[in-house]
Amino acid sequence: MKQHWLKGLVAGAGLLTVAACGDADEAENNDTANVDEENTGDAGDGLYLTTTFSITADFVEQVLGDRGEVDYIVPIGEEPHEYEPVPSDFRNVSDSAMFITHGMNLEEWLEQIVENASETPITEISEGIDPIPLDEEGENSPPDPHAWLSPKNVDTYIDNITEMLIELDPDGEEEYEANAEAYLEEIDELDQFVEEQTADIPEEHRLIALSENAFKYFGEDYGFDTEGVWEINSHEEGTSGQISRLIDVLSEREVPGVFVETTVDSRYMETVADDADVEIKGELYTDAVGEEGSGQETYVDMIRHNAETIVEGLSE
Repeated sequence: MKQHWLKGLVAGAGLLTVAACGDADEAENNDTANVDEENTGDAGDGLYLTTTFSITADFVEQVLGDRGEVDYIVPIGEEPHEYEPVPSDFRNVSDSAMFITHGMNLEEWLEQIVENASETPITEISEGIDPIPLDEEGENSPPDPHAWLSPKNVDTYIDNITEMLIELDPDGEEEYEANAEAYLEEIDELDQFVEEQTADIPEEHRLIALSENAFKYFGEDYGFDTEGVWEINSHEEGTSGQISRLIDVLSEREVPGVFVETTVDSRYMETVADDADVEIKGELYTDAVGEEGSGQETYVDMIRHNAETIVEGLSE
């Protein structure tokens, strides 16, 4: 795992205060700030940790168990590519024993900002994943960060998290390893579920199309082609050329439908669906787990939902 140290608490906090002087009320209402300002990486009887978004938080919680508390910065419903931190986020990071990021350029903007706001150590949990290029035709393309959308990559995340937690809290080694083993058994069952559910989709229908082309890892591992209006949300444009290209692909493939995402404006895909004369077959989770009460509040639940929605949408 890559680890480095974030610098400049006083200077960074001062810059943030000036920049956010008109947004104090918004900052205090940020529902991801669930800890008080006296936290120093010790959540009662255990560790206090902060991650960047809800999916990585769920991974950490599965291994951490009862030995601490996990918070995350990007609220559910927002995507992590372009989130703008508020003062309470910086306090949470400063109070944490470790700031856990995904890496693979997902939150590069966030790291650059937070580097001026804390001395909290930071680690990336995607190290060891074989990256797929964001732009497959580009020679020096950055990696597509959406590796978590394939359950086959979760063992790498969990191994990195387990190693990190044991380094922070050696007394919990046995518990962390047991939690990791139990969760990876659950992930193995999830992987088998996805393979079995998707196996009978006709070859000509095995195309997942949505606004952000986020399912490349899923597609590679389970035998799907993938398309999007754009490659990643931080490059979002939705130009007429991008939309027309996707419409042409759909018309050529004659797939029964397309999908929308929980964290992306659906109007782009509504335009695509109308012009390509296909149906929107459902909503997929990409950059966040579901809201409380949705039934998809965990990674396992959201992936099961995605698989079931894809099967139902493409099996006609």
